[in-house]
Amino acid sequence: MPDLRLALRTTALTLTAVWLAGCSGVGVAVPGFGSSTPPAEPLPPAATANMAGRWLLNSPGRGQCQMTFGSASPDAIEGTIAPQGGCPGKFFTSRKWTMEQGSLVMRDHNGKPLAQLSGVGAQFEGKAVNGEPVTLTR
Repeated sequence: MPDLRLALRTTALTLTAVWLAGCSGVGVAVPGFGSSTPPAEPLPPAATANMAGRWLLNSPGRGQCQMTFGSASPDAIEGTIAPQGGCPGKFFTSRKWTMEQGSLVMRDHNGKPLAQLSGVGAQFEGKAVNGEPVTLTR
């Protein structure tokens, strides 16, 4: 009889804990009841391209220009931009690039985004903040 009381008491405590966890939004793994979901693993870092060197920025119908991208190392996630003359739109103010969540973000001299591009290697495509399509190629 003591084993039955211990089993009932354990079951009552387990059910109470599950009920309270349901009220709090916190999940409790109870052996034998449902499946427990493992915590989500962080995303692996996005592959980065070696951005250092000369690139051609093109905005169809608006023009194109050469830009020199600088970085501290081949696998850097940020660096500088030195635009050449005649860049379309506000891209003549480009001064910094960063890799953010798998995208290349080009920023002006005040740190404001100019464009967000995706791709890896020798070509990136995306849009300027004004919605114009932009490509960046070696």
